Amino acid sequence: MNPKVKLFLYVVLVVCMASCAAGLYATYHSKDTVTPPLKNVASTNLPPAEAGVTNQVAQVAADPGEEVTARKLRVGRMTAYGITMFFTLIGLAVMIGYDVSRFFANRVNEFIFNDDLKGMKDPEYEEAEHVWAKGDFLGAVGLMREYLNRHPREQYVALRIAEIYESDLGNYLAAALEYEEILKKKLPDERWGWAAIHLANLYSGKLNKTEQASALLHRIAEQYGHTAAAKKARERLGLPPPVEATVAVAPEPEPAVDAQSEEPPTSNLPKGFRPK
Repeated sequence: MNPKVKLFLYVVLVVCMASCAAGLYATYHSKDTVTPPLKNVASTNLPPAEAGVTNQVAQVAADPGEEVTARKLRVGRMTAYGITMFFTLIGLAVMIGYDVSRFFANRVNEFIFNDDLKGMKDPEYEEAEHVWAKGDFLGAVGLMREYLNRHPREQYVALRIAEIYESDLGNYLAAALEYEEILKKKLPDERWGWAAIHLANLYSGKLNKTEQASALLHRIAEQYGHTAAAKKARERLGLPPPVEATVAVAPEPEPAVDAQSEEPPTSNLPKGFRPK
């Protein structure tokens, strides 16, 4: 949704909710009776002794029927305000729920990966990195594996395990198996593509599995052609960059000329003769 449109809807819904709440509060605390008309006691037929000072004003009780009508009007207004607030609240809940879900989805994505395929670190994960820094690579892998089992969404840990197997332990087969498991996860296209490039490098290099490497590169180029990893895969395969499909416009055919409609050339020969 366009941010300006979303902001406008938020403002309209909030203003509507505030107006209805103020109207409901004012209506609820209003009196059921209608303000009665004022009568001049001096103008009535009361004796002068009871009338008191001339032009003294007194309120006369309202008709009971008017009280019932006023009460019905008040209840009707309160009902209208309540219904309007209910639907306004639903609209606000839908918009807030959409924004909150998008916010947490982006936060989860950022938590799992950042731009260089490294996740935001956790104290438990940092302990495994400290063990790795001391040179205990297998111990670090074990701690990272336990952490990954508790937090399966944080696939940057799996990438780190594959990196340790490849760079520190020299176990290229184990590194390839880690990358294969990573590619089974649902990752953003760019993340998936670069993990696949790492695996293709292992296939074509240390493991000497050129067929698997070629098949994986073709998969990257075909299924994830819009990513930077696909560009790298096409370069490795020697494939040309994709050409945007263009619709060829066929030339308009020239109008057919009716042979019978052509006028014969003028000639000075007698009738029945035609020029050679």
